[in-house]
Amino acid sequence: MKILIDIGHPGHVHLFKNFALEMQKRGHEFLFTCREKEFEIELLKASGLRFISFGKKYNTTIGKIFGLLKFDIMEILHGLKFRPDILMSHGSPYAAHASVVLGKPHISMEDTGNMEQVRLYLPFTNSVLTSNAFHKELGDRQIWYDGYHELAYLHPNRFVADPGIYDVLKINPDAKYVILRFVSWNASHDVNQSGLSIQEKRELIDYLEKKYTVFISSEGKLPDEFKKYQIRIPPEEMHNVLAYACMFIGEGATMASECAVLGTPALYINSIMAGTIREQEKYGLLFSFKNGEGVLSKIKELDEIPDLKEVFKKRLEKLLKDKIDVTSFMVWFVENYPQSKKAIIDNPKIQLEYK
Repeated sequence: MKILIDIGHPGHVHLFKNFALEMQKRGHEFLFTCREKEFEIELLKASGLRFISFGKKYNTTIGKIFGLLKFDIMEILHGLKFRPDILMSHGSPYAAHASVVLGKPHISMEDTGNMEQVRLYLPFTNSVLTSNAFHKELGDRQIWYDGYHELAYLHPNRFVADPGIYDVLKINPDAKYVILRFVSWNASHDVNQSGLSIQEKRELIDYLEKKYTVFISSEGKLPDEFKKYQIRIPPEEMHNVLAYACMFIGEGATMASECAVLGTPALYINSIMAGTIREQEKYGLLFSFKNGEGVLSKIKELDEIPDLKEVFKKRLEKLLKDKIDVTSFMVWFVENYPQSKKAIIDNPKIQLEYK
């Protein structure tokens, strides 16, 4: 089987990486397509996956309209050369549109619920796989499963944290550190949304650096006053960083959710809410805020908990008992498609075989 996967964000590389590597062992062939946004190319290279870059993304409204046409054509042309049996993506309109021209099914993994993007790809998509924590109904093409995207690559079956990360960070193994994540607010779903103000960022850093080594991961350019905190590591090391961090404070939902499934206390500050975030909050692994109000108080509260990481590890065990190994589920679903779609619709509990 030949599978074409379009990547729109660094997190999508993580989502599909283990699936592709496992399927390649079974004799299937892959081609990834992407645009240059943040670290997609570095992650694809680090994973040893075959890929083609379509160049830079466009951030303006006019640019995005032009990009939709340009990247649709490029996806179709490369699809005609590769001749895939199935196309996959995390809600890529380019893969969806190309699938119609190529006459092949498109399977989407969806977890953001960004309806502006969903409307562009859903009519051209055969199946949409969504977590049971997902908060939107997408019609009869939707397949529900007990997991999150983050469990495709951070489930204990797939990921073991490497303590060598302290050497990468160039800090003492006994050092306590925290990760702050700031987003650029350039995405279409970020319009009219908010997170931390510049003053709130200053106040958090002033407090945190008295107790921890502070590292900042930023989607956009950092102000000069914060540059000394900027983390400088190979992007494929980030999950090791998150696993050993004492705490995560950030505006990015993906990293917050990643920390939750790693047992690292996570504070998510963003007016955009997702079902995954809500559910992880119920497990006590994550705390969400619409803005900076109350964030520092929560950090101080967590600082008072003895053996904080051990407490969160026990909370994580409860979550993992309720969830599946998403990569194993994806392998079964795609390798047996389209029969697998009918099988899980008839018997949703079949997914529980993939713990």
